[in-house]
Amino acid sequence: MKKFFLLIIASMLVFSACRKENAISTDPSHQLVFSTDTVLFDTVFTTLGSSTHQLKVYNNYQEDLSISEIRLMGGEQSRFKLNFDGEVGTVFNDKLIPANDSLYAFLNVTIDPSDLNTPFIVEDSLMFITNGNTQTVRLVAWGQNARYIVADRELTGFPKFKIIADSLETVHWTNELPYVIYGYALINSYGTLHIHEGTQIYVHDGGGIWSWIDGQLIIEGTAENPVTIQGDRLEPFFKNQPGQWDRIWLMEARAGADHIIDHAIIRNGYIGIQAESTVLYGFDDAHVTYAPLRISNSIIENHTGMGVYSMLYAIEANNTVIDNCGQYAFAIVNGGDYLLRHCTVGNYWWQSPRTTSSVFLSNYTDQDGERYEFPFHWEMKNSIVYGSQENELGTALSGVEVDTTYLFDHCLMRSTKFDNDDAGFNACLFNQDPLFVDYRTYDLHLSDALSPAVGAGSPAIAIEVPFDLEGRDRRGTPDLGAYQYQ
Repeated sequence: MKKFFLLIIASMLVFSACRKENAISTDPSHQLVFSTDTVLFDTVFTTLGSSTHQLKVYNNYQEDLSISEIRLMGGEQSRFKLNFDGEVGTVFNDKLIPANDSLYAFLNVTIDPSDLNTPFIVEDSLMFITNGNTQTVRLVAWGQNARYIVADRELTGFPKFKIIADSLETVHWTNELPYVIYGYALINSYGTLHIHEGTQIYVHDGGGIWSWIDGQLIIEGTAENPVTIQGDRLEPFFKNQPGQWDRIWLMEARAGADHIIDHAIIRNGYIGIQAESTVLYGFDDAHVTYAPLRISNSIIENHTGMGVYSMLYAIEANNTVIDNCGQYAFAIVNGGDYLLRHCTVGNYWWQSPRTTSSVFLSNYTDQDGERYEFPFHWEMKNSIVYGSQENELGTALSGVEVDTTYLFDHCLMRSTKFDNDDAGFNACLFNQDPLFVDYRTYDLHLSDALSPAVGAGSPAIAIEVPFDLEGRDRRGTPDLGAYQYQ
């Protein structure tokens, strides 16, 4: 019996010595698999605190994998801390994962919510390089106490979203805590989102507010407490940085449930407001939307693309300022119905070259070799269209197949293409500097009583909008634009 056991042990030793180790894969198609593509620390910190999450890294192949580099991209300055397979650091090299095995990464974040420069969303990423392939895992943590809206659904061809007002539901956002949107906050068909005065909304990169077909958005601020919608980066560098989030996207509302935006500040995105009629997707029953967008007493500024982008929509805008946009301040394609009174468009975009006009009007689209024309009606009254380009009004109006009219009545405009002898222009001033206080700081008040815009408005038009954006009475001798000179 003793000899038998010795024989077994000897056999095991021989077998162990003869067994080959797994080869290390060099195949560039072999990639790691992660337990998640985003490590989300969804704890809302109300005091100084930390939280730890884990990430599992898998090798699902029959060969070993060598990870040549693992890097916490924020380095030593990152708010996140990394413990990889028992070691603490920010960079790791040549980590082996055996065939059909895994390793653990433990991630810790420490947040001080009392630091007002802390972004609402704190981000970093882990980079893994394996056989020449680079893969990343995002790290996301909430930085301050707020109400977080996190996208959890996705449809093919559309961005990720979260339904925040479902069908037949009215949801109210109030000013007790800020709202932070990660992805798109979606208003479903026959749902309503009502945003009340003083509410602060911060939108993360790529996100926005989206009203689906037959949904309704109501923004109801006041002069003292406007609703503010902007990016979620709070560091001083980002205060006037455009392009931090995507857009407010309004699809066709249901009749009798107009989209309303009053006393709002919408800034630092890609497109301030995109409004589009759903009939554009079929071209069969082309009509202007039955429920208009009504904008009043609002500022739409500092967007890398457009301030307002409209397609076959109906928009009424009063006392609205649109400024500093990288392409167009107000762009219309495919027609629609528009009435603007006492609006100021001042576009002195300086972050990159701009060759487009501030206001662009078009009533058609070309698709698959066919031209589709749409009804178009535009009136702009007691307003200013000015900026750094020689021609701040551009038009592309086509044919006689549909009703098309436009009127600029008592407006101050920068243009060498048009004058009061042209149809569609009445009592306008051309190429006279309105003398804004300081367009570089987005202050488009009239700076001087000598401004040509002072007293140049029509009293009959002013009666329709008797008070300016800040509540000053403009009846009697109205100025052009959203602000009455004081």
